[in-house]
Amino acid sequence: MAECVYITEDDDSIRELVSVALSAYSYEVHSFVSAEDCLDAVKKKVPDIFLFDIMLPGIDGVQAVKLLREAKETKDTPILMLTAKSAEIDKVFGLENGADDYLTKPFGIMELAARIKALLRRAGRNSSDTESETITAGGITVNTALREVSIGNTPVELTLKEYELLLYLIKNRSRVVSREELLAKIWGVDFVGETRTLDMHIGTLRKKLGDEAENSHIIKTVRGIGYRFIGE
Repeated sequence: MAECVYITEDDDSIRELVSVALSAYSYEVHSFVSAEDCLDAVKKKVPDIFLFDIMLPGIDGVQAVKLLREAKETKDTPILMLTAKSAEIDKVFGLENGADDYLTKPFGIMELAARIKALLRRAGRNSSDTESETITAGGITVNTALREVSIGNTPVELTLKEYELLLYLIKNRSRVVSREELLAKIWGVDFVGETRTLDMHIGTLRKKLGDEAENSHIIKTVRGIGYRFIGE
């Protein structure tokens, strides 16, 4: 069965181009001009992935993502944000409110397809993963069976990418993990795009863990190399 994509974009040319292109990749594509229309459609069918423009009439893309993350049916569904190239603040807001990744305009169809494929692959692996364990490090507890993270008794809501990043860093906390390795392991070897994606996800992850400094006691930046989970 074809995987279902919901794209919400008010620019007619972009919406039509993406819809036609993704249909050619054998996805079932449904397009919407407004977030309200997309959210109404979710009541009938939850897609495998959402694509949201930031600037939309009525409810904007960031607000829509927040609503989807608050709903039980869509809290784990992958979300890819489409943002203006200069609007870095929009990217941060999108990631902080639950988006899994972002893509800046203008973008190539092959890059878009690669991002979608990677998000769907990661989400599918998590949903069918039979490995079950509880990992505790630096006061952070990760339950891999439920994909839940907590600090003490306080749950921490993470996106799919943030969760994957944290889990990978914790499992490899005995060493510094390079940026290239993280991009390959978390976004996939077929990842196409700017490495700024990783930095922004690390930033939102630190914020949710309550420590935003580069030399934090949770995730430390090792200049010129990558990151290391300290947790102490």
